[in-house]
Amino acid sequence: MQKKAGKACCGLRWGIFSVITAIVVVSATADPADARAKRKRSGKSGAVLSYSPPYADIVVDANTGAILHSSNPDAPRHPASLTKIMTLYMLFERLEAGKINFKTELRVSAHAAAQAPSKLGLKPGQTITVEDAIKATVTKSANDVAAVIAEALGGDEDTFSRLMTVKARSLGMQNTVYKNASGLPDDAQITTARDQALLGRVIQDHFPQYYRFFATTRFSFRGKSISGHNRLVGRVEGVDGIKTGYTNASGFNLVTSMKRSGRHVVAVVLGGRSASSRDAKMRELVTNYVQVASAQRTAPAIAEAAPAEPKRNMVQRFAAAVMKPARAEPAPEAAVPLPRAAPAATAPIQVASAWVDTMPAAISPAAAVPGSSQPLAPIAVKTLSVKPGMQVPLAAPAATASIASAASKGPELAFADPGPDRQPGLLGTITTKTASAMPMQQPHEDSAVKLRRPPPGSAWVIQVGAFDKEEEARLRLDTAQARAKSLLGKADGFTERVVKAGKTLYRARFAGFDKEQAEAACQHLKKNEIACMAMKN
Repeated sequence: MQKKAGKACCGLRWGIFSVITAIVVVSATADPADARAKRKRSGKSGAVLSYSPPYADIVVDANTGAILHSSNPDAPRHPASLTKIMTLYMLFERLEAGKINFKTELRVSAHAAAQAPSKLGLKPGQTITVEDAIKATVTKSANDVAAVIAEALGGDEDTFSRLMTVKARSLGMQNTVYKNASGLPDDAQITTARDQALLGRVIQDHFPQYYRFFATTRFSFRGKSISGHNRLVGRVEGVDGIKTGYTNASGFNLVTSMKRSGRHVVAVVLGGRSASSRDAKMRELVTNYVQVASAQRTAPAIAEAAPAEPKRNMVQRFAAAVMKPARAEPAPEAAVPLPRAAPAATAPIQVASAWVDTMPAAISPAAAVPGSSQPLAPIAVKTLSVKPGMQVPLAAPAATASIASAASKGPELAFADPGPDRQPGLLGTITTKTASAMPMQQPHEDSAVKLRRPPPGSAWVIQVGAFDKEEEARLRLDTAQARAKSLLGKADGFTERVVKAGKTLYRARFAGFDKEQAEAACQHLKKNEIACMAMKN
């Protein structure tokens, strides 16, 4: 009797052990960008059984670009940790440009260390190399490491996520918006299966030398062995990556690349009910459709679109239309000259309740630097008073650098061609009129147009780098401004094109400083590992 009881007890223990083992295995296959959400969902078995996140999938022939299969390919979905594919794309760009290398140390902030699991458990003040950061992002899907990368590249995670969204648009991902670098839950962070398939293809085309990291299944970090979440890599013939993802809102996501006999497919599954069911579906899709994919590469490499030209305000558009300077190429090995007057931090202009930038009165065509986004330099000005219906010439040496409506709903300003009996200014004349469509109170009889003088001693600029592409220069301006908001928050950032030895470079600069301000800003930036040079303009 006791023997039978012992066997029953032993069997019960083995049963409990088997259940615990199964739970551990299932947990290991998940890649939670938000582990807390998963624990909450797993609280009741009934909730697990009823879990049904919105589903979408797509299979693309990477050799031709043809869609071989799809289900809800353009429906909005949450990317979860698939977000980290774009985070690594941005990091690979810096590696490719030589701005960083695998041994570069990335510093851990309190914000990064505080990220929710899954994470490495980094502490504020510690550092991690770029190579370890890549491996931790691919395998562990570490949210703290994603935040470290974001802060290193963008200054802060909010700025970096905006840069990620801009990059997505330039790659053709029209329906993706990033709000953080990790994929942690955010209602506004969305993507589609089609966009993720495009990213899965383009990251291989643009960075074949770094894409190999997506095949990493295990790596060692500070004496600890860390396994990856992607269960298809190394287990399904031809699968070479790339990334898993999970949050409660997204379900279990996966982007996979498979190559067999010259054929290449990239597939996406979004909204799996479990890691195992998602993997089974992906295995079915890639093994079935790789057989009908083309063995010949006919699709051109996916090119990144040039960044959209920044919107210009009313004054800038009018000046460009009137002046139309000749687009003469600068002489080789000669820097494009700066305007004679130094850029200065001046107050913005309020015209009919819309903010526009400052504008000098007299600008020679030589002062307009083709290919630059350099602010135009203000000069000495005076104050005029105008009445509705008056026309103000813009030719005097002390013409407008700042125009403000004194009344809360002041007169509209409109450019007008000079009449035959008038002496026109460089830009013609400004006609002031009261908008008849405004039901608000009438403005005062006299509306002041105030022309402000630039602050004295603000003729210093700082340079934070020179780059092959203007987009990179603008990115450096954003990064520098994010890391020194108190010093650069009101500075005028601009790019300046120069040609040296037949090579075009774009300088990233800030204007509007006196000597002390410029040197203080540079000192702060250098401490934050951003090269900086202060100079008198």
